[in-house]
Amino acid sequence: MRFLAALLFWLITTVLLAVAVPATWAQKKVVSEDGYAALAATAAKDPRLQEAMASVLSTQITELAADNGYDLNNTELVRGVTSAYTANQGFPGQFAQANRIAHRWMFTDSVQHDQGDRWLVDIAPMLKDQSLRDTLGNLKLDVPDTLTVPITVPEDSSLRPGQLKTLSTWGPWASIGACVLTAVFALLTLATARSRGKALAALGVSALLVGAAGWAGLEVGRRYIDDALNRTTGDIRRVADVMVTTAEASLHQWLNITLAIGGGLVIIGIIASMLGGLRRID
Repeated sequence: MRFLAALLFWLITTVLLAVAVPATWAQKKVVSEDGYAALAATAAKDPRLQEAMASVLSTQITELAADNGYDLNNTELVRGVTSAYTANQGFPGQFAQANRIAHRWMFTDSVQHDQGDRWLVDIAPMLKDQSLRDTLGNLKLDVPDTLTVPITVPEDSSLRPGQLKTLSTWGPWASIGACVLTAVFALLTLATARSRGKALAALGVSALLVGAAGWAGLEVGRRYIDDALNRTTGDIRRVADVMVTTAEASLHQWLNITLAIGGGLVIIGIIASMLGGLRRID
């Protein structure tokens, strides 16, 4: 009976851990606005994203210049300026700040009245960067307070403003609850098992299973992510691809830590079981 109880607690612990790891990662890196901004800052260090954003900024600068009576025929010059800007150390922080509007679009009700159903990134702070304006020389570009570019094509997207507001409200509680329940049932597994060493090793196996399943799940899910990314086009498609790749790398790190902890627990459990067996022999 004690073995069956320990087995049941172990199974529940494994399931809860499989929920707790991705849920906690999502809360820290996606649902949290600060976490999402930090993820965007990390992605902004990728040369592919820098190149794509340089192209986006070049297009916007050319259009703003035309609106202000300037004819920028030398597009290579503008592209050189924007490329130098996106490659400097201040760009990741500004890109992160610009992405906050996209996060608020999905996770809150604070949507601008002219934004509608479009998922947008505000690039005005980047165009107002002093280093960029100084490099452009005497061009007096009238940059508005907000200048947004769409991430998704509205008619092809099922995303709607505030669609994930529930996650921002209950996400923290769900992730904390999953972690607490995982710890509780792990302790129950240890308490009911006849051998603490074997129980530790079993919990290590749980972590190994969750880590491996997470890696496999990401590989399978990538095709669906690519389908969603294909709803975007051009430079924004390249930006979105780097953002997703950065998020995957972050989740991979969490899964690797889970695997490492699992392996450590298995080793500790085996050693504890061996020492326990030696004591019984003595």
